Amino acid sequence: MFDFHIHSNFSADCETPMEKTIEQAIKSGIKEIAFTEHIDYEYPDPSIVFDFNQEAYDKKIKEMQIIYADKIKIKKGIEIGVQPHLLEKYNELISRNSYDFIICSMHTADKKDLHSGAFFSGKTIEEAYQLYYEELLYCVQNYSHYSVLGHLDLVKRYTKEKSKRNFHEIIREIFRIIVSEGKGIELNSSGIRYGLESGMPSPDILKLYKSCGGEIITIGSDSHVESTVGYELKEGLQLLESVGFKYVATFTNQEPEFHRIDELI
Repeated sequence: MFDFHIHSNFSADCETPMEKTIEQAIKSGIKEIAFTEHIDYEYPDPSIVFDFNQEAYDKKIKEMQIIYADKIKIKKGIEIGVQPHLLEKYNELISRNSYDFIICSMHTADKKDLHSGAFFSGKTIEEAYQLYYEELLYCVQNYSHYSVLGHLDLVKRYTKEKSKRNFHEIIREIFRIIVSEGKGIELNSSGIRYGLESGMPSPDILKLYKSCGGEIITIGSDSHVESTVGYELKEGLQLLESVGFKYVATFTNQEPEFHRIDELI
């Protein structure tokens, strides 16, 4: 089993030391994890700064890899919160540092955060969703230093109202680009934890990705506390298998490695 979306106290919204998370992962029988700490440049909420010391992070990861070498594989990842006007800044970050795995996520659209609801103010749900996916499309058209797109339909998490549109037309264009560039997506199981009917993205989008030729897919809990490490991962693998995926991916030095789902569940 693999959990390729985990946070520790290097992320501004997490207080859990790496050791606690690693110990829990080992107890849960997880064989490989990736820490994917947040960097969201110019996050609209001034009360939180999503940035951290890269040298300290690299040192800590290497220390953990040595200590737990015979018990679990630990990969060094990062989750970048892209915005259209910040892509060059993220290019500079990635060029200065090495990572096994890079999640490209959008936590902000229209220069407003999703979490507080600021992004949705003054927009219909269809207008908000359309703008969110348009900005994500722009980012994949103009940025390529990542491994997978994180929780692609995150926008759904912050709206109680359901849209009458599925936005498959613009999402299909996003998939056309990322598949042609050898990029993937993740299945983020935290959607269920936050009250959605499924992980993110939803099954219809997973099927769309598969129909577009998508094969690279990782799975992660998006855990910020040790108790949620590995959350709903088995169920997530079962969902992927039902959609038609035969493999789930892990990453080393930003290169995918494929593992048969039927051997994991």
